[in-house]
Amino acid sequence: MKIISGGQTGADQAALDAAIHLGLPHGGWLPRGRKTEAGPLPQSYVLQELDSPKYRDRTEKNILESDGTLIVSFGPLSGGSALTEALTIRHDRPCLHLDLTLLDRSRALAALRKWLSEYQIKTLNVAGARASGEPRIYRAVFELLTAMQWEKEEEQ
Repeated sequence: MKIISGGQTGADQAALDAAIHLGLPHGGWLPRGRKTEAGPLPQSYVLQELDSPKYRDRTEKNILESDGTLIVSFGPLSGGSALTEALTIRHDRPCLHLDLTLLDRSRALAALRKWLSEYQIKTLNVAGARASGEPRIYRAVFELLTAMQWEKEEEQ
């Protein structure tokens, strides 16, 4: 399993930190200048810069370079998360949206496990709100992904 994201604050960085914590490969694409809402993404995250400064271009590249995209939210999708879902549909790529206002942790984990297995996801693109838009998202995504650790252990 490899986890990729666009490196933005919030869900994206939580996914990268979860991968690092679990000892999984991580990566993804991000805009020129390693742009995030908090300034350049630290070099400790192994992401590649696009020539484009546009978040949309980074979002599309990560969708296309993954086997599927997980979008985590608290409530309906908006902004970049809604764009991510639209781009997965446009490119006919697997996408799972977990709305954590509707699912408790155990149901979210069960849905994620089933989806990962059904689509045989090996490179997972993770998306969701920025930290400034949803302060709870970092912790929720980190905890969700680190709870998936058993899958890594089974494969070894």
